[in-house]
Amino acid sequence: MYGRQLGADGELGMRVLNKKQMLEAERRTIEEIGIPAIVLMENAGRQVVAALESRFDDLPERRVAVLCGCGNNGGDGFVVARTLQQRDILASVFLVGEVSNVKDEARRNLEVLGQLGMTVVEIRDEQAWELHYSEISDYDIIVDALLGTGVRVPLVGLLQTLVADINVSNIPVVSVDLPTGVSADSHDIVGEVMEASLTVTMAAPKIPLILPPAESQAGDLVVADIGIPQEVIDNIEPPKIDLLTRETVLELINPRHDDAHKGDFGHVLIVAGSSGKSGAASLAGIGSIRSGAGLVTVASPKSCQGIIAGAAPDYMTESLAETPEGLVDFAALEAVLSMESDVVAVGPGLGIGPSVSAFVHGLLERVGTPIILDADALNAFVGDVDRLHGRDGLDVVITPHPGEMARLLGTTVDDVQANRVEIARQFAAAHHLHVVLKGYRTVIATPNGDVFLNLTGNPGMAVGGTGDVLTGVLAAWSAQLLDADAACKVAVYVHGLAGDIAEIDKGEISMSASDLTDHLGTALLDLSSNNQIDDESQGKQN
Repeated sequence: MYGRQLGADGELGMRVLNKKQMLEAERRTIEEIGIPAIVLMENAGRQVVAALESRFDDLPERRVAVLCGCGNNGGDGFVVARTLQQRDILASVFLVGEVSNVKDEARRNLEVLGQLGMTVVEIRDEQAWELHYSEISDYDIIVDALLGTGVRVPLVGLLQTLVADINVSNIPVVSVDLPTGVSADSHDIVGEVMEASLTVTMAAPKIPLILPPAESQAGDLVVADIGIPQEVIDNIEPPKIDLLTRETVLELINPRHDDAHKGDFGHVLIVAGSSGKSGAASLAGIGSIRSGAGLVTVASPKSCQGIIAGAAPDYMTESLAETPEGLVDFAALEAVLSMESDVVAVGPGLGIGPSVSAFVHGLLERVGTPIILDADALNAFVGDVDRLHGRDGLDVVITPHPGEMARLLGTTVDDVQANRVEIARQFAAAHHLHVVLKGYRTVIATPNGDVFLNLTGNPGMAVGGTGDVLTGVLAAWSAQLLDADAACKVAVYVHGLAGDIAEIDKGEISMSASDLTDHLGTALLDLSSNNQIDDESQGKQN
């Protein structure tokens, strides 16, 4: 397989770069490693051709229009056109701009086209575009090598008209690096943007190719190796964003020894449930059991204990003092603190009330083991978010969905969704804890400012209870790995993978949270085997 295909199959293991970081990676490769820019451009163009050949089985019978800008992205396009011609594939070059504006390595590749007798049609203005659009409309494939990462402001004039016309043409578009109109530094869509069927991006993914809404414009995504060493990319200065992959997650899971016993895999204590919400506690408990915890205890208000105990025989239960409303009482705090465990998870189905808030605040302030706060444990800090803070030597993980994050920050869900990465990063750093911001492309942010994006999961998981399962999964891996970074990565990836396998079995519409617990074992088997589930069913990229 040429390049690397974006998906949840672990074939990436790479960092996501913004425009400044990508330029720095190129500079270091050229100036410090000694690989000339002309070689990088040649590699880029040839990787695009390889992607075309892989995507279109009948490429030799197709006509390809290569639309080039005057910068380096256009230079990549010149290499694409030349390589296609050398392989006897009909390709025509349309330069959107003037030949006199093409410089440096792109100019050299443009001159090579002339030496080979290839005609380059200049499109200088909208009148010229109108003249040539009917001709381009007869082609079978359009290669978009207009701007790449070079866009700074919304498209206007000729480029806006050109992109709008191509978008309604129904001709498959293959974009080089980024679809024209997309900014390398933002996943927002502002103005007209090229709708690509396939995007071949160079060296590393860019944020608009990973996060919505811009990712919807990219189509399928291939990350092309153009010769920039991985160590150069890894050592680019922050901000740091990495993709979670099969390999990086698998490296964190150690095989079990033959003489292992339950004490080797940790004791999870889950404080959850309230009157009418015992299911959340049970789901979290089963999620922990299915994720390998040696022992699991679910502690809940006294009136819920029997229901939770009857839901599964695999975990232990404890009853807690409760209020008349069936919520955990602050008086239960001492009992919980005295219970033996390696990690405490609190929140699923706990309910909202003064007693719950006091209990959660006291638990966070006094607990001596790693703690995970989810759901109503997070709601206990609404309006008092400064108390939600990590302590030296104590791992604290919060797992909000966008609504809970919005309530903590006093903002809107739309604001959270529009700035998922930075909101999670800033909150984690400011509060000295780990943030697992759930949802499509779940974000993991660490106290030191690192961010990891998850590609597993699907819309079928948008149902009540899946977050409770994740809390249990995360608690289990926290107990086993005793490392919050590692536990977050494994839990989020495996939880999403279980959802992807459940989707195959149940379909998106019929999936329930219990289906995730049922498929956690299969997900772990799949993770550690070579028999991966269909790539199209995991980490979907449109």
